[in-house]
Amino acid sequence: MIVGLGVDLCNVERIRKSMRSDHFVKRVFHPDEIAYAFSKADPARHLAGSFAAREAFSKASSVSMYSIAFCGVWVERTESGPVLRIGESVRHLIPGGKTGSPFLSVSHDGEYAVAVVVIEANHELLHFR
Repeated sequence: MIVGLGVDLCNVERIRKSMRSDHFVKRVFHPDEIAYAFSKADPARHLAGSFAAREAFSKASSVSMYSIAFCGVWVERTESGPVLRIGESVRHLIPGGKTGSPFLSVSHDGEYAVAVVVIEANHELLHFR
């Protein structure tokens, strides 16, 4: 059963301008996200995808973006695709009816990155992986 759904669109140029501040990048993005993004030709594209994923998770889980923004939730890139990781500082903020397994899809086109998060309740045990 789906218990949460969120989508967000992020302008890559906005992230590119914000990246001028090393402080912004280190404060907002997890070290793994930074390493992944800077291994690519256009890091801003990938950081915009990670930012959109946070916003989409905020909408799906009903947890404020402020609580999520500073590395409370981050995107881990795996061989099977991007996966949301939820830090302990955020886990206790998720309302009981919104707990489950988060699924993430991220896409880029031109100057935009979009992310969709679906939270599916587990039938036997409700938890985030």
